[in-house]
Parts: sequence; C-alpha cells; structure tokens
Amino acid sequence: MSAHKWDAGDLPDLGGRTIVVTGANSGIGLVAVRELARKGAHVVLAVRDTAKGERAAATIPGDADVRRLDLADLESVREFAGAWEDDLDVLINNAGVMAVPQTRTKDGFELQLGTNHLGPFALTNLLLPHIRDRVVTVSSTAHRTGRIDLDDLNWEHRRYQRWLAYGQSKLANLLFTLELQRRLNEAGSDLLAVAAHPGYAATNLQSHTGNALQNAFMAVSNKVIAQSDEMGALPTLYAATQDIPGDSYVGPDGFQEQRGHPTLVGRSGAAKDRETAHRLWALSEELTGVTFPLADDPG
Repeated sequence: MSAHKWDAGDLPDLGGRTIVVTGANSGIGLVAVRELARKGAHVVLAVRDTAKGERAAATIPGDADVRRLDLADLESVREFAGAWEDDLDVLINNAGVMAVPQTRTKDGFELQLGTNHLGPFALTNLLLPHIRDRVVTVSSTAHRTGRIDLDDLNWEHRRYQRWLAYGQSKLANLLFTLELQRRLNEAGSDLLAVAAHPGYAATNLQSHTGNALQNAFMAVSNKVIAQSDEMGALPTLYAATQDIPGDSYVGPDGFQEQRGHPTLVGRSGAAKDRETAHRLWALSEELTGVTFPLADDPG
C-alpha cells in the first residue's frame, strides 16, 4: 500500500484568512484561488484584466474579490498597495510572462524582468506592513539557466535572448526570496518568504510567447509531457499553507521536478548566492523606488 502524497484535499481550514494571488484569472493561479476559497479563505484575484478576473471569480465557490493590478506598471502596483487597508495573511506572487519578444514596461524595464521580478518586488515591499504570515513567489526550473547581470539587468546593452531573459527573471525570484527572508530575520519578524515552482504544467503561459512556432511546439508538449494546472498548482498551495522553513523552495517530486506531488526541492548554486541577492535587492530598490519597510537594514 503506497504512502499518501499531499494534494489539495490536504489543505487546512482557511476560514478567516485573506490571500492575494496575482495573475489568478487562469492557469495555476486560478486553480490556487479556487482551492483556497474552497477551504474558506477570502481570496483576492489581483489581475490586469478585471473583466476576465470577474469571469474567473464567478467560477470560484467561495468568497472572492477582483482588483486590478498590472505588474508591468509601477503606478498600478502603487495604486493596488495604497488601496489595501486590511490585514493580509498570504501574498502569492504568481503572475508572470515567459519567453516573450523584447518589450519594455511602462517604466522602461525589460518586460520579463519587470513583470516577473521588479513588479512583485515593489508589490511585496509595499504590502509587507499588512502581511501576517508569508510571501510565496513562483519561480521555475528555468532559474537554472539564468544569470544575473547587474550591469545590464534590463538588456539594454546585451543582445536580447528571450529564454535567457526568462531564466534571469526566475533566478531573480529565488534571490529575492533569499534576501527577503534574511531581512525579515534581521528585523525580528516571524513572517516567511518562500518560493515554489509548478514543474511543467499545461497553462496559458506557454501560448503567449509571441512566437507562433514556439507556441505550437509548446501546445504539443502540453498535451504529451505536461501535467495539469491542477497538479501544477499544488507546490504553490503547499508553500502557502504548510509548516515549512523560511526560504523553502517547493516543487514536484517527479523526474527532474517536471511533474508530481509537492516536496521541498533544491536550487542552483547561483540561487544561493547571498552577495548577488543583496546587490540585486539594492538595485531593485533603486529601479523601483521601493524599499524594505520593516526596519533599517544594516546590510
């Protein structure tokens, strides 16, 4: 008789808890809010397109709100955070873009860096005084292909390579989590900063790369290789609710972490580089104008 593996049925009672999930109108974000709401949480879908968000919210069997948030626009990030008045138990930084053509955000950042790292960086720090439990940031196995170029973070001087840019942004997610947890510890906070990745899950992310051939290849891969977005959401749900240490990284337990049930997983050596994490944080503060709010950090 095989041992039970954790799934959404193992989620605890979440009554009385408020959880924000970015990018929650489709894919693993939508699955996550459905499951969290099913267990009693008040979920907030933080989405760029509120009409799609409202349609998604209508499928959720529980207490769900929709609020506009465009992570590629720091003004939108500030508006979302500025309008938040209540306690927030968990922030799940789920929204992201993958392997898109070279594009700039409204603030002039490379789109993948801006959406996947700088936007969540600003949002987290602006909301941090309200957060009561933890911050979950969704990364990817692609972080292993990433390299942080602190001299050209926004691909202004290098020849743009969409997959390397994606890898850089996902590596930035783990370095952000590492440095956030360090700062929380220094400030004497009990808050947790953790990360998760979905493995290879069949979501809408792969169909919005801006390259028809690449989209077609990924559509076939989604049918043949990928696990469902229901399974892909499990590491995020586990990271958001289970008793795990700060700076934990949760992913699938199967071959090369591509599919399976959630477990604590490893990361690349680059994702453990505390000096780069510290320098990336400082540069992110400079680029966004948002700083760590809980205490003056001595560095």
